[in-house]
Amino acid sequence: MKRVLLKLSGESLMGAQSYGIDPSRLNSYAQEIKRSRDLGIQIAIVIGGGNIFRGLSGATQSGFDRVKGDQMGMLATCINSLALSSALTANGVDNVVYTAIRMEPIGEFYDKWKAIAALQAGRVVICAAGTGNPFFTTDTGSSLRAIELEADAMLKGTRVDGIYDKDPEKHPDAVRFDRISYSDVIAKDLKVMDVTATAMCMQNKMPIVVFDMDTPGNLFKLLSGENIGTRVYIDKE
Repeated sequence: MKRVLLKLSGESLMGAQSYGIDPSRLNSYAQEIKRSRDLGIQIAIVIGGGNIFRGLSGATQSGFDRVKGDQMGMLATCINSLALSSALTANGVDNVVYTAIRMEPIGEFYDKWKAIAALQAGRVVICAAGTGNPFFTTDTGSSLRAIELEADAMLKGTRVDGIYDKDPEKHPDAVRFDRISYSDVIAKDLKVMDVTATAMCMQNKMPIVVFDMDTPGNLFKLLSGENIGTRVYIDKE
């Protein structure tokens, strides 16, 4: 893989906290990304905002208007993106934040060609604010950016080490898949990411690897060619 889109969970940034950003977890991510970038791989990143605010849960549980709630979620991803950008800069990694909605000087307005040029120049590209539209998750935003930026794969960093037949955090007997097709992910309703994102990757033949980002060294090992996580593949593969 020469270029990847890394999807990070906002919840993972909490570390051992119940809310917000754990500085040690943030720095650990930055160091891991630096090691991987130093392999010569171009890295674009989308990070969620669930450690700060989730639009859907805000709409259903707190009574926010769904559009307003999703917009609040977009802003949460911008906060996380700025935090990651700062941590990368502190670790000597040149990077740029692009936002899907205009908010200069928080970040540059997203443009595919500028983002690709930045990747080719060796900068880590952080894409914030999802797709810029309500009713779309950051998983869908990640799929969109991976396809737009012509990535070789979308890597989804989670708290577990791959895709299971049921939630391994709730079911000790859950069975892990080494490889699974897009169709099976959808048919089995495995909740890897939302159906829109999965279908988008399937239609555009974008490989997905789901892996445990919270274990130090995993991203580096994966990009070095080791068999880490679960690969989602096209049915005919």
